[in-house]
Formats: sequence, C-alpha cells, structure tokens
Amino acid sequence: MNICIYGASSDRIDESYKNAARELGKSLGEASFGMVFGGGATGLMGAAARGLRSVGKDRILIGVAPRFFDEPGVIYEGCSEIIWTETMRERKQKMEDLSDGFVVLPGGIGTFEEFFEILTLRELNRHNKPIILYNFNGYYDRIRELLQHAAAEKFMTEEQTYLCSFADSAEEILQKLKEEILQS
Repeated sequence: MNICIYGASSDRIDESYKNAARELGKSLGEASFGMVFGGGATGLMGAAARGLRSVGKDRILIGVAPRFFDEPGVIYEGCSEIIWTETMRERKQKMEDLSDGFVVLPGGIGTFEEFFEILTLRELNRHNKPIILYNFNGYYDRIRELLQHAAAEKFMTEEQTYLCSFADSAEEILQKLKEEILQS
C-alpha cells in the first residue's frame, strides 16, 4: 500500500519539522508502506523520502513531478521511480491514483491546495481514502478551527469535518492509516 505525502519543499523551516517528517518516512517504511510524493529533494518532502529510504532500498518510493522541476538538485535521487508529468494538475491526479491514503505534513500554499483538493474529492465521493493532517507542533490547529467554524456557520456540515483527521505523531498517523485503510 502506498501513502501519498504532501508537504513543504522549503529548506528554511525549523529542523524539528524535518526531523518529524524523517521519522514519519521511517515509520512508514518499517510498517511496509510505500510512499508517493512530489519528488522533491528538499524540505519535508525530501526528509520523509530519506526517512523511508533509511529502512531499505526495497521500499517503494515514487516521485511524481512536472517536467519543469527537472533541474539539478530539485528531485530526490533515491526514488525507486520518477514519473514526469506536463502540469501540476496531472501531477496531483497521478499521485492520487497511485495512493491508498494521504498524509499532509506542514507546508505552505502548495500543500494547502493539495489538501483542500483531495478533501473536496473525498466529499464528492471521488475517493474514500484516509486523509490525515500531521499536526506537528499544533501546525494545523487553525485548519481544524476553520473547518469547525465553517460547519458552525452552515457552510459545510458537521459530518464533513470528519472527512479528514488530525494526528500529533508518526505513531498516531500509522494507527489511523491502518484503521482507515482496513475499513475501506
């Protein structure tokens, strides 16, 4: 089973976030999950990939990136497979198709966009795969508050706030993935 990881590509972020992403990647590998990600060598994407790869080269690690990312130092070279797309939209579709669940690491605009798209697709019954936000250091507390506020104001239902879940540790993420994938 492959888990899609969304997350920051920035290397300017605090090292604690990179350590948490690396630990998550390692935990996924130890639990025999493969990983699908944006292919980046840096930031949380690169850290998670390195964590998974630290378990062994036999773990599936699929990078999916648009051709305009094909520049020295941008793509993580330890991938078992790189899939090139023409656009970011094609990239997201391919990542969705290859994945059995989604984990959203802390990130910026691109990560938010990926999260809200995959959440919308779940709400529209286009998939029933788990979506878990890694709430490391409370990073996603305000997203949780936003979803709850939108439901309180009747812009979405209370049930829709449960289309994704939040986890504070790699162990909790693995537990949720195993529970939710087995229910699917």
